[in-house]
Amino acid sequence: MEPLQVDIITIFPDYFREAFDYGIVRRAGAAGLINIRAHDLRAWTTDKHRMVDDRPFGGGDGMVLKPEPIFAAVVSLVGADRRESIASGKRVVLLSPQGRSFTQALAAEFANCKQLVLICGRYEGVDERVAEALADEISIGDYVLSGGEPAALVVIDATVRLLPGALGSATSAANESFSDGVLDYPHYTRPPEFEGMRAPKVLLNGNHAEIACWRREASLDKTKRNRPDLLK
Repeated sequence: MEPLQVDIITIFPDYFREAFDYGIVRRAGAAGLINIRAHDLRAWTTDKHRMVDDRPFGGGDGMVLKPEPIFAAVVSLVGADRRESIASGKRVVLLSPQGRSFTQALAAEFANCKQLVLICGRYEGVDERVAEALADEISIGDYVLSGGEPAALVVIDATVRLLPGALGSATSAANESFSDGVLDYPHYTRPPEFEGMRAPKVLLNGNHAEIACWRREASLDKTKRNRPDLLK
C-alpha cells in the first residue's frame, strides 16, 4: 500500500519541524504509512517582496491571504483539474473557522485518500475564491485560532489513527469515541479502589458478555450527560 501523502501549505513551515516526531504519527511515518511535507506558501509568489497577503476590499481590520500563490501551490501539488484530483483520491482542504465541522467520519474519508493537501489560513482569513473553487472548507471547532497550523495537526493526528496498521490493535480505532456515533465508554485500571472510588465490579469479573453490555450502557449514559446532541 502506498503511503498517504500529506502536503501542508503554510507561511510557517518550521511550525511543523518536530511536530510529527512523536507517538503514532512518527510510527506511521517510519512504517511507510504516511509521508508529510510542509511547504512555504511564499515559494509560489512572483513579486520581489514575496507577498502572500493584502488588504481586504471594502476596508476592515487585518490582512487577507491572496489567492494567486495558494492556487499556484495547489496546482503544483495535485494538478489543475479539481474534479479529476478528487476522482483520483486527492483532497484539498482549507482549514477555517467558517468551514463544516471536522468529524471522525471525515477523518475516515481522509484516511482513504491518496493525497491530502491542507491549506493553513492566517491573519483575517483567506480570499473567498479559494473556498469557492479550490478546496473544501473544514473547521475543527467553534472557536478562532491564530492560524490553521494547529488545526492541521489535529486533522493529521485523527486521520493517521485510522490508517490500517497505524495502531497496535486492529480494533482500537473502532472502539473509540465517535466511531459508532457515541462517546467511548469509561476506562479504569489498577488499583481497583482509589481514594474511596471503586472501579465497577463488572469489569473485574472476567465475564466478557456482561462487560460488553456494561460498556455499551455506560457509553450511552456518558453520551447523554456530556454530548446529548449526538443521540439525536
